[in-house]
Amino acid sequence: MNRILYVYVKGGAPLEYAFPRIAACGELHVLALAPLPAAARDAWLPSCTGITEVSAPPRGDALVELIVEHAKALGADAVLTLSEFAVLAVAHAARRLGLAGAGPGILRARDKRLMREAWVAAGVPVPRFRRVDSERELSAALAELTPPLLLKPAWGAGSVAQLVLDSPQDAGPAWSQIEDALRAGRHVGMDELYAPDTDRDRLVEEIAQGSTEGWYEEPGYGDYVSVEGIVADGVYHPLAVTAKLPTVPSFVEVASTSPCVLPEPLQRRIEEVSRRAVDALGLETCGTHTELKLLPDGQVVVIETAARFGGLLTLRQLEEVFGVDPLGLLVRELLGERVDHPPVMPVTVTGAGRVGAAASLAVVPVDAAGVPWRTGPVWNPAAVDWQRLLSPGSTIEPVPAFALPSGRPVPVFDPSGGSRNWLGVYLLTAVDAATLRRDCNAVLNGLEAALHHAATI
Repeated sequence: MNRILYVYVKGGAPLEYAFPRIAACGELHVLALAPLPAAARDAWLPSCTGITEVSAPPRGDALVELIVEHAKALGADAVLTLSEFAVLAVAHAARRLGLAGAGPGILRARDKRLMREAWVAAGVPVPRFRRVDSERELSAALAELTPPLLLKPAWGAGSVAQLVLDSPQDAGPAWSQIEDALRAGRHVGMDELYAPDTDRDRLVEEIAQGSTEGWYEEPGYGDYVSVEGIVADGVYHPLAVTAKLPTVPSFVEVASTSPCVLPEPLQRRIEEVSRRAVDALGLETCGTHTELKLLPDGQVVVIETAARFGGLLTLRQLEEVFGVDPLGLLVRELLGERVDHPPVMPVTVTGAGRVGAAASLAVVPVDAAGVPWRTGPVWNPAAVDWQRLLSPGSTIEPVPAFALPSGRPVPVFDPSGGSRNWLGVYLLTAVDAATLRRDCNAVLNGLEAALHHAATI
């Protein structure tokens, strides 16, 4: 039987979803570089043939050596991770082992500065940007580029430590604030494990003035999308366009939705730009998650590409709606098996899935318009009457691994905190895309009051 080594670090799909699908392709062995979640342990543990926990894992080349030696001892036929913070180390390990993996292009898919430079060279549309390695360089970039600008860490993920800047006077405070946000990210295990000394590797870029005008026929969607896909032996296979609800400042995602309701010609335009972006990175075999901004003139610019699948419940959304298992497809590719990818990227629901529409909803202490909660209720989701917030036929399911412990006061929203603001993540399903959008907004707008109401019962 095939033996598969999964390198666990915080991030990616919930283990109760991912592990059974990986284990369906062979024996699943886990090398845990961070504490495994206790949440839903009974659901994911039976899928594991073996687990090795490393209490103080090394970094850099020593980490790659650890993965290589562990894979050799197991006789692993494939090695993978779903975490942004481990993809670089795992790709290097796979290459040393002679196994399929993302390949040397992984560095361009991890360092956002190299990523954008590769896109510029390939003619892929991107916002103007500058590398900034010091406060002085940031001040110079603020004078040169057109604000508003977005300052971000080159090795970040999950919207952590991203700040919006409006003038050169913002440089000093922003440089200090991003330092604080990066330290907070490290404290919860959200930092790069292979590349050394990454904290001062940053870039600043113009914020593309996005618009849904000319794109969506219905209001209420965000002006950006993502394309989920797989690169198999250098060939890109886009799987679906995922729509988004509007972000809340500073660019904190609250919901991704499937299916995307854009007309097919517009989805094909997005698909083609995504293909150019992924091809320019030179990846070999991996999952991909590409984010694109919609512009008012019918054009798009590329924001990010990751050499791994989108996090949260993105994979489950696709399986629920389109009936496709991206993770199973990728693992079989890594094992060298024959895989029949969808001949074309699906753009409408054909009945292959189980629900009409599905969303990953990240609940944060703001409403759908981005207004922070005015109070600090106690977080007690089990006491909330969720069905009162939803439409008939809709369902909502919590993801235990992403839940704030019950009984704590809801913390104040931190605009630079990204995913650290999550109170909980939920799979929301509905009969159709319009109902799904309505229900996502209803939860965001009604949860603060629902928590207060639950406390009075």
